[in-house]
Amino acid sequence: MNDWQALRDHQRMVANRPILTLFDEDRAAGFSARADGLLFDFSKTNICQTGLDLLIRLAEGADLPVKRDAMFNGARINETENRAVLHTTLRNMDAPVLVNEQDVTGPLRQTHGRMQAFAREVRDGTFAGQGGRITDVVNIGIGGSDLGPAMACIALSPYADGPRCHFVSNVDGAHIADVLAGLNPETTLVIVASKTFTTIETMTNAETAKAWMAKAVKEPAAQFAAVSTAADKTAAFGIDASRVFGFEDWVGGRYSMWGPIGLALMLAIGPEDFDQFLAGGAAMDAHFRQTDLRQNLPVLLALVGIWHNQICDYATRAVLPYEQRLSRLPAYLQQLEMESNGKRVSMDGADLAIHSGPVVWGEPGTNGQHAFYQLIHQGTRVIPCEFLVGREGHEPDLAHQHRLLVANCLAQSEALLRGRTLEQATDIMRKKGLEGAELERQARHRVFPGNRPSTTLCYPKLTPFVLGQIIALYEHRVFVEGVILGINSFDQWGVELGKELALALQPILEGASAEGKDGSTRQLVDYLR
Repeated sequence: MNDWQALRDHQRMVANRPILTLFDEDRAAGFSARADGLLFDFSKTNICQTGLDLLIRLAEGADLPVKRDAMFNGARINETENRAVLHTTLRNMDAPVLVNEQDVTGPLRQTHGRMQAFAREVRDGTFAGQGGRITDVVNIGIGGSDLGPAMACIALSPYADGPRCHFVSNVDGAHIADVLAGLNPETTLVIVASKTFTTIETMTNAETAKAWMAKAVKEPAAQFAAVSTAADKTAAFGIDASRVFGFEDWVGGRYSMWGPIGLALMLAIGPEDFDQFLAGGAAMDAHFRQTDLRQNLPVLLALVGIWHNQICDYATRAVLPYEQRLSRLPAYLQQLEMESNGKRVSMDGADLAIHSGPVVWGEPGTNGQHAFYQLIHQGTRVIPCEFLVGREGHEPDLAHQHRLLVANCLAQSEALLRGRTLEQATDIMRKKGLEGAELERQARHRVFPGNRPSTTLCYPKLTPFVLGQIIALYEHRVFVEGVILGINSFDQWGVELGKELALALQPILEGASAEGKDGSTRQLVDYLR
């Protein structure tokens, strides 16, 4: 019997088991793990010791330890693009890593040093705009060149003592218009983040920003920096080579904010705190590489995900940070997980026999409680929830509000676990004076099925180090799930077809013939043009 079938057979046997019956005095400790101050609790799931053993066996059967080491050692595990996957090296540049028999850490250290020097010059006023000290930074990118640093700048806003950072990604002109409207072009630095310097959305916005700046300054390109490997194109744009920061093709976009893509974050929080962010990621790397699978946070997080999605057939997972400054984390994880593991064929090109990654979504608590938790608690589909909460906030004078926040987080996971029976609901409504048929009708509306799974990740305080831990944790979770599913988590061919068709449709919207397009597309073109 293969490992997948063994897990499915086991799940069928325990599908209706109340999770609460698993709790004895050892349950919580036995189904949680810790790493450098983090606590991951997955005891509020229907995974028992037998299920965990089968999941570990699944990971071992996929040669996870061997493939993990291959990634860190620079093997070309991105097989469809024949590339290594070494974003981890961006946060640990001390140990040599060979790609094509060349140590890549020296150039990484050099680029990192250039970033630090530039950030210090901007922050202390040595590098200034043509109207004075830089007050604002506009990062123009999309996808991995936007979601990571935009999320991190919000998350680490208590540490932001540099210029204000703004982010533009959408090619919709409203986005860049709204961002630039409140800024002074004479004191604004623009970062254009595009590896090839050809990404159409990014370059369209870059040209708009350059035209906006040219209305107020004589040399607009002098207030531009670029994160790109296309030195010829950045030079043609007018950006001096000293302000161009490249990264290699073995760093995927959605894994790239540890390096030059994180320049906006470094400008905001400073090189020292940025290095703490890198240190947190490196600490999680070490934990992932050195810790037994049964106490390994990325492995356990991934195995819980496999259990819920591929075994229990729960199609979505909700990421629910009880931390307002992590408001963009769910959106960041949507790209990280859905672009990485949203595949339909295995490494060898064969159709997958199992579902690939789930739909990832979420919002910060407590906002979500007044929006979609109704569906999570009483809807007809089970939605596994992943709570994140810090022990301490950044506002000591508002500690009472933080305690209320934490209480809500713990209450929601407990409510999902326990639910409320019809008997309990009936008793509540009877005390309100109801009786007969109305008593039963009203009571049924107040029943919570319960037995709905959740995990909770606790951290001491949202510092640069802790954010680095959390992001690296989820990166490795994606890798582990991809290995177990037998897919390539590091390509993204699914984004290509839409790009190609968009390029073909642009001249049609400007008046060219729509011949060959389907009837729906022709009708929409006629209306929109």
